[in-house]
Order: sequence, then structure tokens, then C-alpha cells
Amino acid sequence: MTAMTWTITAEPYDSPAAAALWRAYYTEVSDRWYLLHEGRRTDPAELEREIAADSGADLAPPSGCLLVGRYDGTPAGTAGVRLLDADTAELTRVFVLPERRGRGGAPLLVAAAEEAARALGARRIVLDTRGDLVEARALYARLGYTETAPHNTDPYAEHWFAKELGPAAVS
Repeated sequence: MTAMTWTITAEPYDSPAAAALWRAYYTEVSDRWYLLHEGRRTDPAELEREIAADSGADLAPPSGCLLVGRYDGTPAGTAGVRLLDADTAELTRVFVLPERRGRGGAPLLVAAAEEAARALGARRIVLDTRGDLVEARALYARLGYTETAPHNTDPYAEHWFAKELGPAAVS
């Protein structure tokens, strides 16, 4: 039996794989919020508007990077980074398809995003998440992120994390 493996590469934010994963990510987190707070799924028209409104262009070089993780060659997850200032990058769009979770992809995507942030010149990485995304909060804590005071005013953010980045890995 052949072992399934993850490969992670930078990819344009609007590639077909990135766009499909963004739709899956947004649908899941939006539906989770609406089910928790309003007992319904996201309205389809709202979903389309919000997906289109956040294209991910801020994850393009030279100040950003979107990574796509493939599990056995099939797109299965993403992580993005964008510079907030010369020293600070923001981690965003960390997502693994539900059917690929539990196979080590999320820590690999975060580690690759940290390397991408270092390559952009960042010495610190920050992120925000919601209270109901308990899996994400556990992942970040396990990977050395520390909960901090808010660094933005995102109306959906309830928890903020930061991590100091060491020097870039030497190849």
C-alpha cells in the first residue's frame, strides 16, 4: 500500500484549485456561524456576494502568498499570509477539507505559511479566529501561538493569536 502524502506549493489566489477551496472554506465557516446564531445556513445570494467580495488579491506577491496543500495530488487545503507592516504578517484562510482532516495537513500548511511570512520579511505572525472554531484555536495553541489582545476590529473575530518567527529555515 502506498502512503498518501501532502505537498504544499504557492499558487495564484484565483487559480481554480484556490477558488474552489476558498468557496469550501467560506461556505463552512459561514454556515457554522449562521447555524450557531440563527439556526440556518448561509443565504445562497449572500454567500456568492461575500465570496466575490474577498477575492484574495491581498494574498498575491509581493506582499502576500497563498499556499495550496494537495493530499495525494488532489487540492485539499489552503493557508495564506499577507504583510500588515514590514515586520508583521497575518495568517489567514487556514483550511483543510473535512474529508482530509486528521491527516496532518493543517500543521504542514501553517508551517509553510510561517516560512512564506519569513520570506516576506516578517518577524511576527498574527491571526484571528472565532470562538466556535475550537479546532482552529486548539491547532494554533499546539503550534506555539499565544492568545493576545485584539489586533484588528473584524466583527467576527473573538480570539487573536501571535507568534514570533525565528530565522528562516536554511535549505
